[in-house]
Order: sequence, then C-alpha cells, then structure tokens
Amino acid sequence: MELTEAAEAFATHLARVRRLSPATVRAYGSDLRDLAECVAERDLEAIDLDALRDWLWHATQRGDARSTLARRAAAVRSFFAWAREQELVSADPSLRLVAPKRGRSLPTVASREAMEVLLEEHRRRAVDGDAVALRDHAILEILYAAGIRVSELCGLDVDDVDFDRRTARVLGKGEEERVVPFGGPAAEALGAYLRRGRTVLTARAPSPSPAVFLGVRGARLGPRAVYELVAGALGPVVGSEHVGPHALRHTAATHLLDGGADLRAVQEILGHASLGTTQIYTHVSSERLTATYRLAHPRA
Repeated sequence: MELTEAAEAFATHLARVRRLSPATVRAYGSDLRDLAECVAERDLEAIDLDALRDWLWHATQRGDARSTLARRAAAVRSFFAWAREQELVSADPSLRLVAPKRGRSLPTVASREAMEVLLEEHRRRAVDGDAVALRDHAILEILYAAGIRVSELCGLDVDDVDFDRRTARVLGKGEEERVVPFGGPAAEALGAYLRRGRTVLTARAPSPSPAVFLGVRGARLGPRAVYELVAGALGPVVGSEHVGPHALRHTAATHLLDGGADLRAVQEILGHASLGTTQIYTHVSSERLTATYRLAHPRA
C-alpha cells in the first residue's frame, strides 16, 4: 500500500476509533503528508529507519522547532504501530527513531492583581447593556473561573450550565465529558449576558442556536473570535501579543495552586489525562516564590 493511501486510513482510525481531537488528526495528517513529500519511496514496506531519520534531519535544516520535530516523530511512531497491527508492513521502522525532546517552557500567566483589573474593566464596559460587551465579559470570567479550553467554551450549550450548583458540563479532548465549577463573579457575568445580551444576538439569527456564546449574527461563536478577544484583553497585561484563551487556563490553574488547591483537584478541573501535565503549574508557582524571595530577603 502507498503511504498516502495508508495515511488517509490512519486519519480515519484516529478520528473514529481513537476519537482524537480534529486538531490532532490534522496535525498528524500534515506530518505524514510531509513525510510522503520527503521520501522517495511511496510504498510503505520500502520506508526504513534511514528514510525516517533523513526526513527529520531535513525538517531540522528547515528550522522546525523541537516541539514540531517531537510531534512528527510521535506521529510516525503511532502511524507505523497502527500499520503493523493492520499487517500493512512486516516490520516497524520507527521503533528506533529518536527525536529531540520538547523544550518545556513555562506558560504565560497573569498576576491576580492584573486579572482583577482586566475583569473589572470589562465589567464596566458591560454596564450599559451592549450585547457584545456583556458576552465578552462573560467569556473572560468563565475562561478564568473554570479554566476550560476554548473548544470547550465554544461548545457550551445553554442546557450545560447549572446556575444552582454553579457548574458547567463541557466536552473535552477525546470526547470526555466533565463538570467544572465556577464562582460568583462568573455566574453574575454569565447570567447578565444570558438575560440581556444573548437574547439580542439570538434575534439576529435565521434559526435559533442552543449555544451559550453567539456571534454578532446569532450563530455559535467560533474559536477565532475568542482568540481575538483574549489577545486584545490579556496581551497588554502580560506584555505579549501572542496570547490566547489557553493563557487564561494557565492563569486559572496557577492561581488555584497558589491558593492551596490540591494538585489532583486541579487535574480534574482542567481535564488532564496525566498528572504530569498538571505539574508544570507547580513549577510556575515555585518560580514566583523564588522570585519573591530574591526580591524580599536581605540575604537572598
């Protein structure tokens, strides 16, 4: 079987059987297409370890980041393991493929004081009852309060929100459903938006949508609009233009740990499959503690 044909079947397997996110399926598909363009052999059986090493070497010369190289290696290892199970190849050439380890940089995190200022500013903007201002305030409050992903926020339906318990039911990676809590300010902002803002946006739609957050034409709000909102609001606060909704997720997790939350509880809230993923936020907290110590202690 040719590589391109097998790659299409693998993408279907990732989406339907392993139920990976569309973004992961697209990324792995892109990696395998890049491999197909690089290797001279199109037949799967003809691709060996040297061909895979050459492919990663070319990517290195092209300037691909270490994180990209690591993902590419993971993609071909997963692909050839699947191909071996399907008996498309007699041996797995990727077993001895080594890629550079990902450089693990600490996430961007806003201070508690900065978040207070940011959210208060958007609360004041929403006082006049403008539908978009009410929506934007509610989005920022929920992202920070619940620490949810942008895809989870955009996928929220009205029936997913329980104001009595102050919880929201979200659909995370791998179609895993979880319930996340949110606090009083977020509940107030979300309630104001649903009562006074969403009704205005719904009236503009050709057909009603169950989504909590709507665009100016009444359709479900997309991730790009949320990215633009967060970049405009949070970018000046953290001094970077390259921030998005995930920075609010990082900030929520760090502030929970700073406040004494249990690491496993934070893992549950964030929907991390591995505790190791959550542990990076302990490094953020310890770095802040160290910085404070160095500034404050006379013998630091």
